[in-house]
Amino acid sequence: SAGLDVPVLLPLDRGEIEETWRSFFQLMRALAASPIPVAAAIGGHSPAGGAVLALCCDYRVMAEGRFKIGLNEVRVGITLPSSIYRAFELVVGSRRAQLYSVSGDLFDGVEALGIGLVDELVPPEEVEERAVTWLKEQLSLPPAARAATRAFARRDLIRALDAGIETDVSATLECWFSEETQATLADLVASLSKK
Repeated sequence: SAGLDVPVLLPLDRGEIEETWRSFFQLMRALAASPIPVAAAIGGHSPAGGAVLALCCDYRVMAEGRFKIGLNEVRVGITLPSSIYRAFELVVGSRRAQLYSVSGDLFDGVEALGIGLVDELVPPEEVEERAVTWLKEQLSLPPAARAATRAFARRDLIRALDAGIETDVSATLECWFSEETQATLADLVASLSKK
């Protein structure tokens, strides 16, 4: 995913944006709490929303090459929601989460692998196949033991998502409609239309 579709979202009213964010947070939780493992096949750029969804997966396979991934919300005027910060922190560690969530840096595959943001780099044509292979390996494990251990391993992520959904939707909504964020997003949309 190339993140959230800002040109489509920018003209929406408050109720529509609230429903969009609520649905997005519910999707994050569904991925995190899925009864079976979930692998992200990252075959292109994955900033912001795309990176967030990947963080909620059990395993992330990214294409080698010029592609970038990361949480660049701050760079486009959006405060990073607390539950997304926590998901990032659980994947890359506390210090890296502090640095990179505030800076809004995007990483190439080698950098992303180095900080633990992705688990594996493969040639672009092998991304989906490798993600499916990983899933098959997971599904070949004894199901009860795998499911119980996975539930334990993912509980902090699920708790963070459960605890944050209402406050994160509310805070994101306030941020989204602030003058600063609206101006930054409008500039982003204008720059995208020139490409």
